[in-house]
Amino acid sequence: GGFLFMHFIYVLLIALANNIDNIGVRIAYSIRGIKISVKTNLWISVITFFISAISAYFGSFLTKFISKGTSSKISMLLLCTIGLWIIVEPYYNMKKPQLENEDNSLYNILRSPEKADKDNSKYIDIKEATVLGIALSINNIGGSLSAGIIGLNSFFIGIFSAVLSFVALWAGNYITILFKKFDIGNKATVTAGLVLILIGIGQVLK
Repeated sequence: GGFLFMHFIYVLLIALANNIDNIGVRIAYSIRGIKISVKTNLWISVITFFISAISAYFGSFLTKFISKGTSSKISMLLLCTIGLWIIVEPYYNMKKPQLENEDNSLYNILRSPEKADKDNSKYIDIKEATVLGIALSINNIGGSLSAGIIGLNSFFIGIFSAVLSFVALWAGNYITILFKKFDIGNKATVTAGLVLILIGIGQVLK
């Protein structure tokens, strides 16, 4: 029972940390008045599910070729690196100069996902949602891969990531109000990073 409970908690925490970007994107969209329909949001969730589940499955597949000790060390390294990046990335992006000619590149959408609204229509269509879904899911690969390495179920990682992605984008307006009221935008990002680092360290201490 205790093992299953911890398994569930790890899946939930990694999926939450994976989706911290989605909350940031929704806040950016809300501020700019960009809308995401339920249909578009569902499509982004489908992309999130497949990329997260495949990454986690690949992680569990890798463990067939490496020892448990090596798996734990790789997982710790991945989770701690992703955790540190989640904490540092907002400050890194603030200092990085913006290049006008890379506005529509996938890399730039990764850095500033609100740029997925290429036609400035204030509405994300299916084509723009596909690019946005891939950009957001690329951020999930490391966490999902680590989840697979530490033995978490790839299907559940995919499902939780997809559901949390949907909720984060759907509830964006309310989250924006909450984040502004309590000034917790940066705190949420730092917390997500620290959670991943702690899960990573926990793998080696087992």
